[in-house]
Amino acid sequence: MNEIFHALVLNMHQPPSNLDDLLDTNPWEVKEILFAYDRMPRTLWAYEDLARVHVSFSGTLLETLCDPNFQRRVYGSVDCGSLLWSLQNTKIFEILGTGYYHPVLALIPEADWDEHIARWQALARHVFWRNRFAGFWPPEMGFDERLIPHLKKAGYRYVMVDSEYVDPIDSMNWQELRYRPHIASYEGEEIVVVVRDRDLSNAQLSGMDHGWFLSEVTERTRWCDFPPLVATVTDGDNGGWFRNVNPLANFWNYFYQTELDEIRAGNSPLRPTFIDHYLDRFGAHGRVSVRRGAWNTDTHHGWDFHQWQGGQAQRDALARIYELSAEYHRLADRSKGAWGDLERVLREAHWHLLRSETSCNLYWGDAWVWKTHKDLDDVAWHLGEARAILGPEPEPEPEPEPEPEPEPEPLPLPEPEAQSLPESGPEPLAQPEQEPAATPPA
Repeated sequence: MNEIFHALVLNMHQPPSNLDDLLDTNPWEVKEILFAYDRMPRTLWAYEDLARVHVSFSGTLLETLCDPNFQRRVYGSVDCGSLLWSLQNTKIFEILGTGYYHPVLALIPEADWDEHIARWQALARHVFWRNRFAGFWPPEMGFDERLIPHLKKAGYRYVMVDSEYVDPIDSMNWQELRYRPHIASYEGEEIVVVVRDRDLSNAQLSGMDHGWFLSEVTERTRWCDFPPLVATVTDGDNGGWFRNVNPLANFWNYFYQTELDEIRAGNSPLRPTFIDHYLDRFGAHGRVSVRRGAWNTDTHHGWDFHQWQGGQAQRDALARIYELSAEYHRLADRSKGAWGDLERVLREAHWHLLRSETSCNLYWGDAWVWKTHKDLDDVAWHLGEARAILGPEPEPEPEPEPEPEPEPEPLPLPEPEAQSLPESGPEPLAQPEQEPAATPPA
């Protein structure tokens, strides 16, 4: 049997303060979520030789898991410190980068992208005790090719994209397009794109049997004349399939552990792999373009971001984000090198602006969009403080009037030619003829 390489990718995200709030209103749900995280290393520790899992943790979720007060509140259920320590195991877990506050990057101002990327890296380096993150998982798989230069600048080797939006530039068949990494470019910068199989990912999210999955993957890759890379990408902490505490009815015990057992017994061609290792071994092939879009939600395809901007309240919130983001960056540019109170109020405005861009605030529409406006109200307040400290903007210096061009010097008039006179002098003027004298009558 030909080997089929399987890249399992899971996104873990909780909005700011969500777990803390749920502890007061629905503590059992918090336990379900934390058990979903904790179940990963507990299940996989005995399969260190086989298990390969890509995980992406949003910055807001890492904030909560690292918070000593939260750790104390849930200590009797999950030891968050031990959980985070276990995720440092580089044999089992490959950590994917993401945006700190989990924004749909393709929807928010481009001026805010780099800060979301950089803030996540700063925290993740400390939490996961590693300096390099090879892959990037765009929140909600909201991709735009304009991201490519930003990701390259941040040091990423590859980015996950959804199969619905990948179009071939070079000649390739359906299997090559979906089960091979490719190269995408924008404004001279290139990055490897790894294609998520939307159909198989839908099955992974909702629940599936290992026998069905193996049969489906085998059929889909039957005509591959290359080592296929099958990427299944979903949330890892939402839905009953991942949260279910029954070992006979959850992803890790019922499905993935069975997959690993079958591989270990020599009964399966599946080979769990890290994408980075696959690229080292087989590389990327063919050039593609990737259309702007997000992954599918329960009721929407994702191509028009309808889940996040389909309602008027969502569009109004996005318009206000763009307005205040532009104002923040204008004042920040004017205040370069500032310190003291000015630096403090701009710093406060900045993190409130970034937090207002959290995808969940838009995803849940009218029920949550007020959270975006609450943060934006704080942004507006702090920007007002910054304007008061800076004082009125200096009047722009008038542009100097252009000097009049010198008039060209008049050309000298040619001297009249001197006329030579005859030596005898001028001819005498002719005398007018006289009328003949009248003849007297006879």
